[in-house]
This record gives sequence, C-alpha cells and structure tokens, in this order.
Amino acid sequence: MKASALGNRAKRLKTGIVKGARILRQEGPRAFAQRLARVAYSRLDAGSLDEPLLDGDIADSAQLDLALPASHLVRGTPARIGWVTVPPRAGSGGHTTLFRMVEAVEAAGHECVLFLYDRYGGDVLAREDEIRAWWPNMRASIRDAKDGIADVDACVASGWETAHILARRGTSPMRRLYFIQDFEPYFYARGSMYSLAEDTYRFGLRNIALGEMVARALRIEADAPADVTEFGCDTSVYRLLHDRARTGVVLYARPDVPRRGFWLARLALAEFHRMHPDVDIHLYGSEVKGLPFPATQHGRLTPTELNELYNRSIAGLAMSFTNISLVAEEMLAAGVVPVVNDSVHSRADLANDHVAWARPTPHGIAAALSEVVTRQNRDEEAGAASASVRQFGWTKAQADLVRIIEDEVYGS
Repeated sequence: MKASALGNRAKRLKTGIVKGARILRQEGPRAFAQRLARVAYSRLDAGSLDEPLLDGDIADSAQLDLALPASHLVRGTPARIGWVTVPPRAGSGGHTTLFRMVEAVEAAGHECVLFLYDRYGGDVLAREDEIRAWWPNMRASIRDAKDGIADVDACVASGWETAHILARRGTSPMRRLYFIQDFEPYFYARGSMYSLAEDTYRFGLRNIALGEMVARALRIEADAPADVTEFGCDTSVYRLLHDRARTGVVLYARPDVPRRGFWLARLALAEFHRMHPDVDIHLYGSEVKGLPFPATQHGRLTPTELNELYNRSIAGLAMSFTNISLVAEEMLAAGVVPVVNDSVHSRADLANDHVAWARPTPHGIAAALSEVVTRQNRDEEAGAASASVRQFGWTKAQADLVRIIEDEVYGS
C-alpha cells in the first residue's frame, strides 16, 4: 500500500476516534453504540433483511396462470381450507383477527391447515407451542409453506407477502382467496415493496376487504374488486370493570411500525406530561428506551391484562395512518376515550361520537389528550363510551368470510 494511502487511512481513523470520543462525552454510551450499529448496518447491507421475501418467492401478475379445480365440491362435503401466514408474534392483533376467521371456518365443519412462511429460514414448526398457547381455540394443523402448498380445496392469503407465496408455491388446482386487513402498499414509501404489494391485488385471488377503507383503496388505487366485511370488537374481553379508578393515559407503542405513529406519539406525550405532570402515562406493546417523560411500561399483555389496564385509564392513544387500529374500539369497549389521528382513512371504519379526533401533530395530539383528561364526570363518560360499541363482536365478519369461502368451494 502506498504511503499516501496509508496516510489517508490514518487521518480517517484519527478523525473517527475524535468524533467517537466527542459523541461518547456529549451524548453518552447509548448514543455512541447506536452510531456504531448504524455504521455496521450500512456496511453489512443489513437493510436487505427488510425484504420480506426471497427473490425466488416473488410472483408477477403478468406471468400467472393458476390452476383451478375441474369442478366444485358437492355442497355439504367438508372442505379442507389452507391459510398462508408468517409466524405470528405473541399477541399480534392481525394474527388474532385472522385466527378468529380460521376458528369460524372450523366451527362451520371444515378442516383448516396453516402454512407458515419464514423468509429467514427459521423452524416454523417450533412455533407451534406459542401458537397453541396464544390462540388455544384454533385447531388447525401447521405446515411449513416452503414444503409447498397443496392438498387443500381452497387457500387464503393473509398479507401481501403470503399472496406471493400462495401464487408461487400453491400451483396445484385449488380455489384462492385473499383476506386483506389493510391496504399494505401504504406501509412503504413509493418503491419496490410498494409495487410488489400492490401487484398482489392483480393476482386473480378473490379479495375480501376488512372494512370500507381497504375496499375503497382497492377500488381507487388498484382497480381491484373485493367482497367487504366489517370490523368487530371482542366485547366479552374488552368491557367495563367496576370499582376501578381511572387516573392515567395509555399508548400502544410500536416504534418499529411506522404506520402506528410512535414518533408523533412520543413527542405528544412529552408535551402532555409538561401540561399534566400528575397524570400517569402507561405504555404497552414494545419496550421503549430513552423516553423523555416518566412512564410505566407493561410490555406484552394478554387481552385480559390489557382490559385491566384500560379500566385504569382515562384516555388512550390509538394511532394509525392506514386502516383504523383495532385498539381504538377495544379502548372504547373498556370505557377509555381513544385519541386518534384524524384522517379520512381512520374515519372510514370508526364512526363513533366518543372518539377524540386529533390533528396529527405533537401539539394537536397533546391538546386532545389534555381535553379528555380534564373532562368532568369520568365514570359517566366511560359508561357512555362502552355502551357505544357494537355488541355483535366478530360474528358478522366471521359469517361473511365463511359464506365467501363456501361460495368459492361449492359454487354460488
């Protein structure tokens, strides 16, 4: 190596050491470690791990010719229905909704099979114990989607990644459907993943939209038709509990999910704490480091534990920038006034006079929280909020989905 090159490398090393020492001195060890991690992330191309599909698992709507059965099943014959999903995280709301649908199909007399897809090569069958523990009412057998998707009469994709998997690995004759809980291209900036997610709506699967926001986006953004069903709320779990003092506010914290608006929520709660330092702040979901305000962090909670926390809360932040979060109506059912970022997407499926709609800025959200916690007659407000929630739970959505699947399998 030439002397000039060695000299330049030495200068860069010295500059880096000086800069690192300054960060360590001024911002502390945590900030220093974060900077090192960011450099390593970039140099190791760790960003490619955000790609949720292997290259060979990507389908192209222009190249698909998916085989259908030669005839329908005879109506009344039990069907075998497959469901393609990624391995669930304990307590995942999206998986909970999906597995409610699986349970309904099983209750209708059909056999169900879960095909799990793990892009990172994990042992999906090792996840079975966790699935059985968190969703004990679901009886479906579990298989690895990488072994192929076959031996079913119909199969349901549950997200854009799994739509690709169904199209690529489920090529034997079967009916194919797509249970769509959100317009998933909105999860990303305009780019590769946006386009790959949007293309799934052109695969020819029978689309089933959860809510009007999704159905509208499918029509306008992707020119894709869909059957539509509506949200539910499990009011057997989320409900008023007597003799609970409501003293705090609560946030579902998901810093790793941009559409949940954690950065805005964090800034808003810092402002809210300045305005109301005596009001307790509770977080559940992900553990968060470096909060600029005092908070009790509960981590992952079971639905029963979460209902207990809600019944000790006056208001809750239910942030979502795509389809409305299930959290908002669950809060209402437990007597919590949800503060929701105001948008046409959020309002499409949450028509409720007890929601506090907030301008999606730190001050706008903090002001909405402040208005709620300073109201009089908290108990009356909680009772009215709880009574406003639809009482049919998820039965409407479950019945719709069973009917649609049976139409596919048996013919309408």
